[in-house]
Amino acid sequence: MSANLKKRKMMDTAAPNRSTAIINGSCSNILNWDDVAFSWAYPKYKKMLANFWTPFEINMSQDIKQFPMLSETERDAFLKIIGLLALLDSIQTDFAGKAADYLTDSSLNALMIMLAQQEVIHNHSYSYVLSSLVPKQEQEEVFEFWRNEPALIARNEFVTNGYKDFAENPSVENFLKSICFDVILEGLFFYSGFAFFYNLARNQKMVASSTMINYINRDEQIHVDLFVKIFKEVLTQYPEYHTLQLEQFVRETFRKAADLEIEWGRYIIGNKIDGITMGELEAYIKFYANVRCNQLGFGRPFEGYRENPMRWIIAYEDVDLGKSDFFEQKSRQYTKVNHVDNGFDDL
Repeated sequence: MSANLKKRKMMDTAAPNRSTAIINGSCSNILNWDDVAFSWAYPKYKKMLANFWTPFEINMSQDIKQFPMLSETERDAFLKIIGLLALLDSIQTDFAGKAADYLTDSSLNALMIMLAQQEVIHNHSYSYVLSSLVPKQEQEEVFEFWRNEPALIARNEFVTNGYKDFAENPSVENFLKSICFDVILEGLFFYSGFAFFYNLARNQKMVASSTMINYINRDEQIHVDLFVKIFKEVLTQYPEYHTLQLEQFVRETFRKAADLEIEWGRYIIGNKIDGITMGELEAYIKFYANVRCNQLGFGRPFEGYRENPMRWIIAYEDVDLGKSDFFEQKSRQYTKVNHVDNGFDDL
């Protein structure tokens, strides 16, 4: 039977400042970055801090001009993908807080708070983009897609049910499984959407929106790595949970997740978007399912798919976002604009 998790105390005067275990341990809850249990926590904090950004930094004036010139298919995909991302990041904000409650380490609690704050910024960025491009009524419709789009419902329930098991029964086993769903959400379910925006950017369309997606992509990669580290630390503390059953669960869950992401990709992109074929997108999704499952330590669920079939994306994923331009890789600064006008004064 899986051991239950105990919530971290707000303050424990009898416990040391340095936590004794990642979960079900003791910690005063006083944070001293020079005395933390996990050597990777402070470098992760510095990286997350260095990556801080806000939507206000992005000038939307060129995108405002270009959006009406996109094809109807491109505009439809643009808005539906934004709606999907808004849903996923909303779920993620809540999950980060629930996970933090059971991490008996003040430094990891701090990282979860930073992660949740970044997810709030991501959601703000979707509102910021939409308020620049479409009327308020249409913006509200985008944020309702998750209720009405059949292609989204199965994906959403897949992750939320995984999180729900942990929220309602916080055990070691359910925590490990919830991290698997977290890595799927942040490291796989975003990726066909990311590919769509990067494909627009390489065709010099909606570059500001795509740059914001780059910021989000960069954050999500850090979040995946953080949860992978937590997953492995929990298994180090509880090696009895490192079982064949857990491996089978993780691999099968990633297979199902990839199938759902491919189904979504076929619905939203298919062979309707110039520059992305469905065959490439399916291989790209399976490649990332292999990457993420392997990061957790359980091999690769799909035979083959060892190389990224959409190599052009690497130029967008690896950009140093505060300093480089999508196309020329040169130093550039965005004009910071007021949230009210989003660059409208530049039209």
